[in-house]
Amino acid sequence: MKYFASAVTDIGNTKKTNQDSVCVKIAQSEKYGQIAIVVLCDGMGGLDKGELASATVVKAFSKWFEEELPLSLKRLSWSALSDEWAKMAKEQNYLIGQYGNRIENSVGTTLTAMLFIKDKYLIAHVGDSRAYGITDSVNQLTEDQTFIAREIKAGRMTAEEAKIHPKRNMLLQCIGASRNVEPQMILGKTDKNSVYMLCSDGFRHVLTNEEIYENFNFDNLSDEQSMEKNSRYLIDLVKSRNEKDNITVALLKCYE
Repeated sequence: MKYFASAVTDIGNTKKTNQDSVCVKIAQSEKYGQIAIVVLCDGMGGLDKGELASATVVKAFSKWFEEELPLSLKRLSWSALSDEWAKMAKEQNYLIGQYGNRIENSVGTTLTAMLFIKDKYLIAHVGDSRAYGITDSVNQLTEDQTFIAREIKAGRMTAEEAKIHPKRNMLLQCIGASRNVEPQMILGKTDKNSVYMLCSDGFRHVLTNEEIYENFNFDNLSDEQSMEKNSRYLIDLVKSRNEKDNITVALLKCYE
């Protein structure tokens, strides 16, 4: 599998700082050809130093990709990689939590990360940022770890009720501000001629799947420049609809 990618982030309409952090890296391996990692974290808007928390977690996964993964590729085991990522998420939760205790402030971030090797991908997910697969439609791969998502799934709330519920922004867990985290780990098969999208919640609140598909389908993304152009178009559209959060989207196109 071959890849090209882009990442675009915007402070948005009202925030004084951009608490989103994002990283996309593509490397050449001897045994498996191109490999790629995409990591997106959204620092908690109401929590102090959210930008530091998100950047710290992104940096940890980026460093792992460069320094630890080459050793793991010698004897590739997806279950071992999944265990490594879950352990990393829990370590970051502890370290950021300890930092928050020292400064007497709660510090937190979401985490959505994807690793691509050959014809498979691995996802580690905590919070309400999202990963999508885009083929002939837009498919959400991760589950929101939020109060309203839990209530909707249990049949105790409708989607319309969720839009105005006072706890609509409440996370069930996040890196750094939870006593313990249990990341959602997903192993999947990479679709040929597909696009994968990671985004913060600020990107997706006011967009439809049709608008996402129209701009991010495989045929519409011919190179990194078209990715960035279409990403910027949708971010500007989101801002015009009065989204108040930071806005970040990362794209990875997979082809043979």
